[in-house]
Amino acid sequence: MSIAHTAGNYMLSDALLPEPNRSRAKGLHLELPCDRIMKFVTVGLPLFLVSLMFAQEFSAGTQISCFSPSNFTAEQSHFVDAVCWDSLLRYNSEPARDAASNSLWVFKVFPYSLLVIAVAMFLPYLLWKYAAAPSLNCDLFFIIDELDKSYNRSIRLVQYMVKLQQSEEDPEDFWEEARSERYFEFPLLERYLTCKQRSHYLIIIYVLRNLFLLFLLAVSCLYLGYCHLQVFFYDKFRCSIKEGLREESDVPDWIPCKLVFFSIFQVTSICLGSVYILLGPVVLYHLLQLCQWDKRLLSIYEMLPAFDLLSKKMLTCPFNDLNIILLFLRANISEVKSFSRLSVLSTLKDISPNKESIDTVVDFMTLLAGLQLAKPKHNSNLLPKVRNKL
Repeated sequence: MSIAHTAGNYMLSDALLPEPNRSRAKGLHLELPCDRIMKFVTVGLPLFLVSLMFAQEFSAGTQISCFSPSNFTAEQSHFVDAVCWDSLLRYNSEPARDAASNSLWVFKVFPYSLLVIAVAMFLPYLLWKYAAAPSLNCDLFFIIDELDKSYNRSIRLVQYMVKLQQSEEDPEDFWEEARSERYFEFPLLERYLTCKQRSHYLIIIYVLRNLFLLFLLAVSCLYLGYCHLQVFFYDKFRCSIKEGLREESDVPDWIPCKLVFFSIFQVTSICLGSVYILLGPVVLYHLLQLCQWDKRLLSIYEMLPAFDLLSKKMLTCPFNDLNIILLFLRANISEVKSFSRLSVLSTLKDISPNKESIDTVVDFMTLLAGLQLAKPKHNSNLLPKVRNKL
């Protein structure tokens, strides 16, 4: 008998969660994995493409190549390249007429517009960081702490029942009273989560962030499409340096020029635009995910004595802060130390031959500790009976 009790005490002591040796608040992720990937792609891709364009510019040395007449010196050829690059005007007929309507300014500002796109794509994440992340951090810290404490309280309850048996008292009477009077149920966490169903601040900020991101993706795609179609066939054009040099008879009216980085411009705009177009449905999918509950974590924590959000059907419309909190709890599941313990117990409960007698983690641990107290039926007034007491 003493060996069995000692083994049970050791088993229950090992089941207790140790106190965290560091603050959980420092290790919490305040962005969902999908949002971190979106930020990496939407912000990092244009920055990567800009670096490639600047690297090509430094390696090539010039962005334009003009075919100057053979009688031009090297200095004159460089001057022609500089003038045509500064103007970037494509002429159809007379040099001084339709210059503005045929400007190729897109080529010159395109690398800097990519920098603007990257900065703009970071704005939705700044909105979330400063408007919602502080409140979310407090909620997650409290809920994770309470989840682990509720698990530990359940284990300590079983330890107390084992001590009652060791002192030759009947733990069944204590367990009957505890169930009827709800002594060892912990409603603070459940009520806090229920209260979060009436709050909509976090979910509104999250939806605004994603709608803002979707708007920026659409605007960026339209801009890239405009830039691409505006100059798609104009890698070769005629440039004029006759303005101001009309007395110079040996200066030709037209000088053909070719853009050196035109192929890079095409690949960059098509690549970035295609990726942003594909990301649009992904953002919409994540928004639609808010229309349903993520019940995986709740189903595991139903084993806690007073965690009845699912069994009592206390969940209402999923468009509230609790749904967002559950998503972030899943993203920070490594910080919820009790989740792995309860997941194992839930799996063992499903394969247990007497799983109908197991309602909470207390019921399961009493079986492991050798008390084997039966769960009272919710629709019956019969008191539980002791089975096979040691």
